[in-house]
Amino acid sequence: MSTERTGRTGPADRPDWPATEGDGTGDAAAEGPATDPGAAPVEGPGSGVPGRRPGELTFRETLRWGWRQLTSMRTALVLLLLVALAAIPGSIVPQEDVDSFAVGQWQEDHPRLTPIYERLGLFSVYDSPWFAAIYLLLMISLVGCILPRLRVYARAVRAKPPRAPRNLTRLPDHTSYRTQESPAEAAAAVAAVLRKRRYRVVEEPEPDAAGDVVVRAERGYLREAGNLVFHLSVLVVLAGFAMGSLLGYQGGVITLVGNGFANNVTQYDDLDSGSLWSPDDLEPFAYTIEDFDIDWYRSGPAFGQARAFSAQLSYTEDVTEGTPEKTYDLRVNHPLTIGDTDLFLIGHGYAPVITVRDAEGEVAYSGPTIFLPTDLTFASFGVVKVPDGLDTQVGLEGEFYPYYGFDMETGPYSVFGEASNPRMSLIMYTGDLGMDSGAPQSVYALQRDGLEPELDADGVPVRFDLAVGDVAELPDGLGTVEFEGLERWNRIQISQTPGKLVALGGVVAALVGLLGSLFIRPRRVWVRVRPAPVGGWGDVGGDEDDQDAEGGPTLVVVGVLDRSTGAGGGDEELQGILEDVRGPRVRAERSEETA
Repeated sequence: MSTERTGRTGPADRPDWPATEGDGTGDAAAEGPATDPGAAPVEGPGSGVPGRRPGELTFRETLRWGWRQLTSMRTALVLLLLVALAAIPGSIVPQEDVDSFAVGQWQEDHPRLTPIYERLGLFSVYDSPWFAAIYLLLMISLVGCILPRLRVYARAVRAKPPRAPRNLTRLPDHTSYRTQESPAEAAAAVAAVLRKRRYRVVEEPEPDAAGDVVVRAERGYLREAGNLVFHLSVLVVLAGFAMGSLLGYQGGVITLVGNGFANNVTQYDDLDSGSLWSPDDLEPFAYTIEDFDIDWYRSGPAFGQARAFSAQLSYTEDVTEGTPEKTYDLRVNHPLTIGDTDLFLIGHGYAPVITVRDAEGEVAYSGPTIFLPTDLTFASFGVVKVPDGLDTQVGLEGEFYPYYGFDMETGPYSVFGEASNPRMSLIMYTGDLGMDSGAPQSVYALQRDGLEPELDADGVPVRFDLAVGDVAELPDGLGTVEFEGLERWNRIQISQTPGKLVALGGVVAALVGLLGSLFIRPRRVWVRVRPAPVGGWGDVGGDEDDQDAEGGPTLVVVGVLDRSTGAGGGDEELQGILEDVRGPRVRAERSEETA
């Protein structure tokens, strides 16, 4: 029994079959090298070379698959969710670059969790490697998602209207009428009206296969342009943020009222700069806080809190050039701009003037000491470090109360933020302050590793409760501590953000593009013009109601598609086109329908 091999079999199904005449391989097979049926296969079973398993990818294919997964919209949304989740610890756990004092307090209260949090970088979440990795992957994913869509939207903006459907009466909004004009003249008249109505019009030069003269038009391309602008603006915003992160800086400084600041790296309390930023980019300005005003809530639920505050500055824009001195009233959300640098007033507080003397009355420490607020009533925490001048190193730690009050259950507290009854409560420590080791430490907290609290005869820590002017004796004849007076301080944030205008422009463009994509209604109009049928409409696509005695030999069928709804919604547009084409007759018919 013999079997005839046709073009459906042979090499396409059995690679070990030789090419023969009539096997469907054509001349290409005939010209190729002959295959020996008895030869060992090149790969696979019996070849000694392992073949590829189903689903196995080469290295290049694996990279391509990974890139497609990373740049998919689903991956971008997942990464966006991960960024939001990763930012939660930054909102719950105190951050080193925001409030180092709060970080120190948290670490003292949670000694077991502190090493774990430090290892995970939770005290500086936004600078941690894992957060940077998520953010970088999100940026790559967004760029990979947006760039291909830019090409799609760019093609859509330049695209011509699509070809006309064969039967326009199947569209949700359509109509037809008869005219005395020839098909070419009728099509040209409708095309002219569509152009006046801002449509992109294409007139087919020749009738189609059905013998119809076709006009196709579309408008609402600005919707696609809106999509294009929106996606492009996302890249602009990312570029603006990248410029600010790489070329800008942000620093903070606490300045006493009456004192000044010169814009130098060594003068900052904290400074966070971009990798491409240089100290040479600092503006050579200087300022002095001449006065500070504050208005308090004296009634209502916000009693005791600050209503508004402002600092009166005198400043020089360029100390090297000796520019004239200017003044400015620095308020919250009203920054002072000097060149490309912005100065913001972001906080204020109290600085008690504390003096520590030795047993002979010689001053070992003296001056205003910054106390940081811990609540809205400006109850504040601070420390005094006396490394020299006494027989042993002394540290004083405690709280300041602008308006002192006392409760038998809760102890001392601040009634009001205004310094109407200032009091201070300090606890004394002796030992090694750790300042001789050269290791950096916070000026707002004591390093207690080498310190021991000073105890009285009853074994209770020694505490000094001082009002302004009070002097207390230190134990063991070490000397005295005095609360001499009170000063105020302001916290100024100084920043330089080169890409902020770029990012702002991107955000504005994104809003404009989004509004355009939401509110612009794209519509398509198709027109088929043909000789009117004799004795009936048949299947040519006209409406029976349009068979009137005043009709002409040419039938015009118009269909409208509102792409924003997909089903209906184009009836008003259709009536407007007919009014412009047929003029008074359509308006009269609509008046009769209304009546």
